[in-house]
Amino acid sequence: MSDRFQFSVSATDGRARTGVIQTPRGEIRTPAFMPVGTAATVKAMMPESVRATGADILLGNTYHLMLRPGAERVARLGGLHKFMNWERPILTDSGGFQVMSLSSLRKLTEDGVTFASHIDGSKHFLSPETSMEIQRQLGSDIVMAFDECPALPATDAEVAKSMRMSMRWAQRSRDAFGDRPGHALFGIMQGGVTPELREESAEALKSIGFEGYAIGGLAVGEGQEAMFGVLDYAPGFLPENKPRYLMGVGKPDDIVGAVVRGVDMMDCVLPSRSGRTGQAWTRRGQVNIKNARHADDPRPLDEHCTCPACTGYSRAYLHHVMRAGEMISGMLLTWHNLHYFQELMAGLRAAIAAGTLSDFVAQFEAQRAQGDIEPL
Repeated sequence: MSDRFQFSVSATDGRARTGVIQTPRGEIRTPAFMPVGTAATVKAMMPESVRATGADILLGNTYHLMLRPGAERVARLGGLHKFMNWERPILTDSGGFQVMSLSSLRKLTEDGVTFASHIDGSKHFLSPETSMEIQRQLGSDIVMAFDECPALPATDAEVAKSMRMSMRWAQRSRDAFGDRPGHALFGIMQGGVTPELREESAEALKSIGFEGYAIGGLAVGEGQEAMFGVLDYAPGFLPENKPRYLMGVGKPDDIVGAVVRGVDMMDCVLPSRSGRTGQAWTRRGQVNIKNARHADDPRPLDEHCTCPACTGYSRAYLHHVMRAGEMISGMLLTWHNLHYFQELMAGLRAAIAAGTLSDFVAQFEAQRAQGDIEPL
């Protein structure tokens, strides 16, 4: 186990690559999917269960944790790893997106953002400096620079103005982060869907220097075609020897498309959120377990899956507990979804290493095209 943060690529297939991020808290195999533990928990899951699905790293959220229970309290209790009983790596996002999407009475200046809590209306202030301090108190292994996320739709001029302020904030984040051996700071590329703005942002970030680079401002409603259009060129603007993180992605086909285009890390609430609402992700696509057609079906969600939901329970049972509102329904479906997402990542890593990624993608698409199996 390394005592510092470092990234190495072991194999490539086209633009896709597989490798390892070394941290003092353990290895992160890439491409990596990070389950989201917004409020210091992956909803409906125990930490050891999340690890059993194959997750190497979790994501926590600065905005939510600063509001409740408070970063100072987490620090007094030994840091986020101890607090949530997860000893492996944790990445925390900076809070910028949630300030935009969740808070009210938002006032943006060059200094930072003043906003009202979505919980109780209390006033708070976030800046590059305060975001770095909060993430330091949490003790996260990978810290995200504080950026501004413009609401869409936005004009090119508005996107450019926002991006350039985010780049100034990136420098302030780098200065405030300081020297923290074993911890990493990632800069965030912005620029909407305009290649020139994306390249300008990437050049600004590279001139500052970060341990990793995120591609921000996507998966915010622009659609898959537009997102892939950006990913066709944006990863190439970033250093080859540093991890590339696509924020907030996504559905399985989004993940596969992003990996093919050179992305190393992703995160999304989808596996757990879908699980709590009766949606299961399988190699044949999405299944709504609440549908009546599952009520008498004795088969598992996915006959090839080895998760507890598939090896121990029928579709009929999962349908029953979901319709009855039993907690076990969300627990089992979330476990299944996280297992499937991590199985997908393992398959991508193996295919890249073997040089068979195109075959893997073709099989992935063919299975999804078949759709869910019909009930007996």
